[in-house]
Order: sequence, then structure tokens, then C-alpha cells
Amino acid sequence: MARSSIAEKYLDPGTSLGEVLFGLIMTLTFTLGAGLIIEEEGREGARQLLIATIGCNIAWGIIDGALYLAGQLFDRGRLRKLTESVRGASDDDKARAMVGGELDELLGNVTTGPERDDLYGRIVKNIRSSVVPENRLTKADVMGALASFWLVFIASFPAAVPFLVMDDAMLALRVSNGILVALLFLTGYRWAKYTLGRPWLTGFCFLIGGFVMVWTAVALGG
Repeated sequence: MARSSIAEKYLDPGTSLGEVLFGLIMTLTFTLGAGLIIEEEGREGARQLLIATIGCNIAWGIIDGALYLAGQLFDRGRLRKLTESVRGASDDDKARAMVGGELDELLGNVTTGPERDDLYGRIVKNIRSSVVPENRLTKADVMGALASFWLVFIASFPAAVPFLVMDDAMLALRVSNGILVALLFLTGYRWAKYTLGRPWLTGFCFLIGGFVMVWTAVALGG
């Protein structure tokens, strides 16, 4: 699925991927186990399924948005603590080691040891001469939370369309499941461009992995 502009601006590709997959798998968990309900209750059962599916994804979208905000605050809070530790280090070597513990994994393959040592020294100098900002929510945080909500919700909406336009509840269920399967594949195919993965193979892996997670959830009563 193509990411919306708000998600592309405020969320990294990995986070967006997780939100879309969560929405699709949550919806599949509902619809794959819904055949018996529809057989017994017909159109009314389909209507109840539709309401439950959309309602569940709205609820989880709100929860994911709240967790995103908490995660942003936690990450900045952790960096503020690291900053205070660097400022309070007894000597420059210990301060550079603290910075290295945060950045070595990221920079280790693209810099040499002397380059990192020089960079960490300049970072330590900058930290000691700057003011530690307060940790508060920003507009970007709120927009990222909204993007998280939107991706979870929009992932479930295509599966609801067949129930809105088809009178045959079982046929609508089959079409809905087909749409979700196609979206699982398409999500993997599109996100392969952010890695060195092969689009078709990645798409099929997402499809199979999604079904494994769904059947596991259904088997465990989820």
C-alpha cells in the first residue's frame, strides 16, 4: 500500500509498515473466523462483523497513536539522561565512550576509529556548551500519532467495502478475504523498495507470514 503523505512525512518506513500490517492482520483475524457467524445469522451477522472489524481497528488505531506518543517521550527522555551523563562525566574519555555507546553501531561500518573519535569529541564539546531542552510533546509527535491511527484504520477499510455493496454475505466475506490477502502481498511488494529484498519474494513472504500470524491468533482464541 502506498503511504499517505502524512505518514511519509512523520513516520519512518519501518513504523508505517508495522501499522499497516497490524491493521491487515487484525482484520483478517476477524474475517477468517467469521464464516460460522454469517452462516447462522446471514446479513445481520455480516453487519455485526463489519461494525466489529471497523470498531476494533479504530480502537487499536487510537491505542497505537497513544503508544507512539509515549515512545517519542521515552526516546527523548533517554537521550536527555544520556546528555546529563555526558555533561557530568569526570573526563573526556568517559564522555566520548558514552557517546560511542549510542552511535558506534550506526557509524561503525561507515567511519574509521579516528574519525569517530574526533566526531565524538566534538559532540561532547557541543553537549557541554548547550542547554538540555525540555521533554514535551511537539506538533510532529501529534501528527505522527495521527498517522499511526490512520494507517491502522485505513488498512481495514477496503475489507469492509464488499459488505457495503454486496447482498450475498458469504460472497462478500470471500471477496473481503481476497482483498486482504492481496493487500498483504502488495504491502510486502511495495516495502521491498526500502531494502535489497526482491519485491515478488518479499510480497509472498508477507502473505505467508501474515497467514501464519492470523491462524496462530485464531487457534489461541484471539
